[in-house]
Amino acid sequence: MIYRENGQFKTSYRADQQIFPIAQDRIAILALLVVAFVIVPGLASDYLFRAILIPFVIMSLAALGVNILVGYCGQISLGSGAFMAVGAYGAYNFFARIPGMPLIPTLILGGLCATVFGILFGLPSLRVKGLYLAVATLAAQFFADWMFLRIKWFTLDNASGSAAVSNLQVFGLPLESDVSKYLFCLSVLCVLSLAAKNLVRGAIGREWMAIRDMDVAAAVIGIRPMYAKLSAFAVSSFIIGVAGALWAFFYLGAWEPGAFSVDLSFKLLFMVIIGGMGSIMGSFFGAAFIVLLPIALSRLLPLLASMFGHEITTTAASHAELMVFGGLIVWFLIVEPHGLAKLWSTAKQKLRLWPFPH
Repeated sequence: MIYRENGQFKTSYRADQQIFPIAQDRIAILALLVVAFVIVPGLASDYLFRAILIPFVIMSLAALGVNILVGYCGQISLGSGAFMAVGAYGAYNFFARIPGMPLIPTLILGGLCATVFGILFGLPSLRVKGLYLAVATLAAQFFADWMFLRIKWFTLDNASGSAAVSNLQVFGLPLESDVSKYLFCLSVLCVLSLAAKNLVRGAIGREWMAIRDMDVAAAVIGIRPMYAKLSAFAVSSFIIGVAGALWAFFYLGAWEPGAFSVDLSFKLLFMVIIGGMGSIMGSFFGAAFIVLLPIALSRLLPLLASMFGHEITTTAASHAELMVFGGLIVWFLIVEPHGLAKLWSTAKQKLRLWPFPH
């Protein structure tokens, strides 16, 4: 009975087109932001920041970028890990080679490097699609792995291909504690999520969705497939590149090219599939699922084994996690192919009608 918009009238087009047209949604989002920015930093432990909160925030941003390309524009990509690597190493080179380089321009420049890389490997999308495009983007993954491992210039002539950053600051404030890292990453996530939401509900977002649904029909009605596809690659790569820089700078601290392997690309794609393709909210649901599930299984499986009088080794637990994880992915694809975001949308629609059956 609470989730109703009775009496909420719109008197202008601007009010009718706002992101959260129902007042209850605006109140809930405001409360969620207060919890995320004020309450969580005061209550969470260092373990929660390092193992859950910071990875969740950064992976949500990366999944958001993948969702723009895969969910909204329909261009299958298996090279998201490569775009994250380009963003990370690009930001690292600007940060290390230019004395006194501010952090925020460093992240933006790293995202722009990933944008150029994404457009370059997005050019095959003008001629191929489906499985062929997935293979073309997978080539970007292998090329990035080779490039950052063999070309020593990108790693400041480090033979192992490793890189490390320290003494991160923004506006003169140090970002060394877990709380400050979390708040900075969360701020970046909020800004880019708002920008992505406004993009997908605007003219360019409608072009992406038209290309996704039927590119031939979209071209007939005047949409330029080249502009729409390459712009989707550009925006997606920029967001993923910024996420890669955040992942390297704030979560890893020191990394090698193996940190952005093809496994990461598949993991980001699974986030979009499980969370819900073509949904901003689905990116958050998918990231939460991927980040929290392995931790929950690592705690739950030994407990279940002990209840039946057995002990499970660390190796067996890791294999069981992969089996359960894969089974849940298959289950989601069968039961709800539109992801967790669809379940959330259905629940909201039912709340708007409850307790009436119609």
